Amino acid sequence: MPRLFFFLCLLLILLPGTGRAGEIVLGMSTALSGPTAELGQAMRDGVELGLERVNQQGGINGQRLRLIALDDGYEPARTAPNMRRLIEEEKVLAIIGNVGTPTAIAALPLVREHRVLYFAPFTGAGVLRHEPPERYVINFRASYGQEIATMIRALVEDAGLAPEEIAFFTQRDGYGDAGFAGGLAALRRHGLTDERQVLHVRYPRNTLAVENALADILLAERTPRAIIMVGAYAPCAKFIRLARQAGLNSLMLNVSFVGGDFLARELGPEIEGVVVTQVVPHPRQRELPLVADFRRDIETYVQDMAPSFPALEGYIAMRLLAVALAEIDGEPSREGLVEALEALGEFDLGLGRKLFLGPKRHQASNQVWPTVLRAGGLEPLDETGIAALVPVAP
Repeated sequence: MPRLFFFLCLLLILLPGTGRAGEIVLGMSTALSGPTAELGQAMRDGVELGLERVNQQGGINGQRLRLIALDDGYEPARTAPNMRRLIEEEKVLAIIGNVGTPTAIAALPLVREHRVLYFAPFTGAGVLRHEPPERYVINFRASYGQEIATMIRALVEDAGLAPEEIAFFTQRDGYGDAGFAGGLAALRRHGLTDERQVLHVRYPRNTLAVENALADILLAERTPRAIIMVGAYAPCAKFIRLARQAGLNSLMLNVSFVGGDFLARELGPEIEGVVVTQVVPHPRQRELPLVADFRRDIETYVQDMAPSFPALEGYIAMRLLAVALAEIDGEPSREGLVEALEALGEFDLGLGRKLFLGPKRHQASNQVWPTVLRAGGLEPLDETGIAALVPVAP
């Protein structure tokens, strides 16, 4: 009997995601250093806040949750070794909340090789949204294509801009390319016939080298009335400041990955009217049950944590994963977790709108919430309100 007990304990230790007895282990490779560190830190903190809530309520069928977060600095070359360590050595049950598109591209081969869930990454890239969906990739958030389609619909249909009056400022990597591709697709739906008419400028990832991109816009034959930005908060903030100093009054619109809270801080109260689309509600919307939980849990468990959009997204991701974990009978497995998520169908997480997951739909939410920079902070904005921010044509 002692020998049998020893082997049973050893089996529990070796099972993916079980870690120590009575523990479910999740993994994350994210930017905890470098120019995008605050995004990664906020996403990690949000996941850990949701995890703490679950643990304080007794865990998952008596098992506590634990997150192992490794730093990749938003560099793909560091992501693959992190993923291999998490999957092969730490034997995590799932990967949750990784930040970025180029890092996701580096992670996917290992996800496929080991058949481990890649859940709710902080990116809206199409590479994670195939049709039919990849079995081991399940998203929470709306795509960059949906965010940019919201912008372009407002700019073209409500503000009356021609597609050629909209330019793009993007990061030179898979993230920027995904955003620009989504933008072109939306512009084609609104009458664009020649892609060469769309001005597209770029800057290198993990740098602040935006001057050449701005110069290309300032020297363009047609000054854009709106610029859609697909970048990180520090370079986007620098671009906006320099553009305003140069007298460029184009409306600047950013996708959610910019980290609107951090962009607002970088720009300060002197710059207003910058649009940021979000894929979660405003963290001030306490009338939504899940946002109320988020704010209450911050006050209860961490106090000094900023209630940012990325932190709320991480919190939502963990709450959603916990719903699926609670549906599993017995010891959770990697395959069983995917099956539990696909079996959720339509459900209400407390966001004011129903979510849906199934075998043919691996993106729970399609919702986009626009916001606008006012007095150093972000305010909710109706989609139709974007048109009023477009400068009058010269």
